[in-house]
Amino acid sequence: MTTVILAEKPSQARAYAEAFAQSKKGEGLIYVADPILPRDTVITYGFGHLVELAMPEVYDPKYKRWAMKYLPIFPDSYKYFVPRDKQKQFKIVSSLLKKADTIVVATDSDREGENIAWSIMRQSGIDPRKKRLYRLWINSLEKSAIREGFQNLRNGWDFFTRYKEAQTRQISDWLVGMNGSPLFTLQLRKQGIKGVYSIGRVQTPTLYMVYQRDEEIDHFKPVPYTELTADFWASRHKFSGKLEPYQRFETPASLYQFLEQKGMGLGKQEGVVEKLKKEVKQVASPSLFSLSSLQSEANRRFRASASQTLKAVQNLYENKFLSYPRTDCNYITDKEYAYLAQNLDKYLAMLDNGEAKDQLKPVGPDKRYVNSAKVQEHHAIIPTRTTPAPARLAKMSRLDQQVYDLVVRRTLGMFLKPYEYEKTTALIRVDKLLFKATGNVTVNRGWKVLETRKEKAGGLPQLAEGQALSARLSEEQKETKPPAKFTEGTLITAMKTAGKTLDDEEAQAILKDVEGIGTEATRASTIDILKKRGYLEAKKNQLTVTPSGQILAKAAEAEPLLVSAQMTAQWEKALKQIGQGQRSQDNFLEQIKRFISQMIQQVPDKLAIDPQLADRAKAEKQAAEGIAVCPVCKAGQIMDKGKFYGCSNYKSGCRFTLPKKFAGKSLGKRIVRTLASKGKTDKLDGFVSKKTGQRYSAKLQLEGDKLALAFD
Repeated sequence: MTTVILAEKPSQARAYAEAFAQSKKGEGLIYVADPILPRDTVITYGFGHLVELAMPEVYDPKYKRWAMKYLPIFPDSYKYFVPRDKQKQFKIVSSLLKKADTIVVATDSDREGENIAWSIMRQSGIDPRKKRLYRLWINSLEKSAIREGFQNLRNGWDFFTRYKEAQTRQISDWLVGMNGSPLFTLQLRKQGIKGVYSIGRVQTPTLYMVYQRDEEIDHFKPVPYTELTADFWASRHKFSGKLEPYQRFETPASLYQFLEQKGMGLGKQEGVVEKLKKEVKQVASPSLFSLSSLQSEANRRFRASASQTLKAVQNLYENKFLSYPRTDCNYITDKEYAYLAQNLDKYLAMLDNGEAKDQLKPVGPDKRYVNSAKVQEHHAIIPTRTTPAPARLAKMSRLDQQVYDLVVRRTLGMFLKPYEYEKTTALIRVDKLLFKATGNVTVNRGWKVLETRKEKAGGLPQLAEGQALSARLSEEQKETKPPAKFTEGTLITAMKTAGKTLDDEEAQAILKDVEGIGTEATRASTIDILKKRGYLEAKKNQLTVTPSGQILAKAAEAEPLLVSAQMTAQWEKALKQIGQGQRSQDNFLEQIKRFISQMIQQVPDKLAIDPQLADRAKAEKQAAEGIAVCPVCKAGQIMDKGKFYGCSNYKSGCRFTLPKKFAGKSLGKRIVRTLASKGKTDKLDGFVSKKTGQRYSAKLQLEGDKLALAFD
């Protein structure tokens, strides 16, 4: 009787082993013993995905060469393989699974974790129906959570549909990529655009969202307008008001006409407070963090990329300080609330914030944060019972510290009183016009004592109805502004809301009705892929589509469904239905195949690229591949042409070249780079005399566009 616990990776396996009474490391496995475990229990592990989908050439060698006549590629069944560097561990895992009577799937408690485990079992050739199959489902790697999870294992077959969902996602992405990438690359080559262009079910609509935003900004034409504003003085206190009801004027002339009709003008006037309204308002602390909302907030505050934040929160999870990271939920259950309440003093002490204790509200769960009905797989990201000692905290990376602090403060917010402020609204009459002025004064900071940023004072002076004021009316010239560029934070939110322009708090409110692009676990990697493939670049925390990305986005318009955020969101919804057992894998994959067939049929006739855009992408690629800027034309790049170095601006008339060998010495790229940037090298060895065959030293220098030796 052997029990095998299958972990996702070595660090996870070690965390499990540390929770048991005894453990002993073996090769690719850990022997464990504990009263809560059966006899002869071992933990083994993958390195994430041990098993991957095979490339098309594995099905048929002809697919190694891309050609339209080979499309579409629709295998009858899908082949998998184990990468060479993972085969040793796979053999260990496979051998253990074959001998096991009981298998505990203990990979990450999510769909992808199911995919990893079931793919390994499938590739091992075992029949899971002949094994006792259990599932470990936990929300933290703390010892107590692990032990409780192993004492309450779930039926492994209850999660089989989640594996089918993840596998369907994997296959559909393969189908779109392995057909779409050759299709668009080959069609672009027909238009003289070289390179390989990658198409993805999720990455292409994501890229297109940024492309559309960039296009909107590039083509934005500001529209000037004029506002009528009023400055008021109550004693020495100055404040401002806007026309009520508010209206803007297209030109200064239209404002003057408006004033003339009222028999009024700009400048000093007399005003009187006609109506005064005061009301106390409350603002509850923000929702708890899901992964995407944490990524958005970390990007806004610290300019951290989505993948950097995911790495930080994963580190904190593996070190047992935060709960499971890849969650799309903003709620916890009463169980989590109870342990957070018990450890409240410990969390507060970490912040060294004396005001926070004074703001604690009566203990009791608030449905804004605590709602078991809304926790389906994993609850929101919160601190665990385990808190880092000051010395341990100091050893963390800067971002790990910042993310941990952010999660602790957001979690504590639900235990603190709401932020209260008094809002004053004053309606002030100036002759025949009415102006509205508003101001807020903090009554009680509540949860905002946790905020590290100070609030700006924005209150009105003491006013009373009927009070006379000095006023000055003035015109203010303004113009409409373009939309802001995407950051990784705002793009994560846009992916989450299928392209709807919302901030994260609004996004949470509509998520029950809107399916997003990708998943909490994949959105960061999607953005990373777009950056690594040179389609997106990040500068000063703003995302911009590169010329190559513009070509791809423009080309992808030939198949509207490929760039549609809404369509991709519908696919995500269908995938989720597979995970819930409401839809079959075959049904979804047939839908994807129909889409691909239509794309292959229609794209060649529809695809059209602006030649200027193609030239920009070519120049960008050359700059990336170039050795240095040409010292003659100052515009092209020095390129390795095989037998010589030459300027990329050859077709535009620049004939500058450099030999690969000069006076018997080979010229490497480092020497060429120095010559191009400085015009002269330091003394070099290795030159050979044609007459004597003797070696000598000299400098190289450029004289105009000619290369010469220098002996000074």
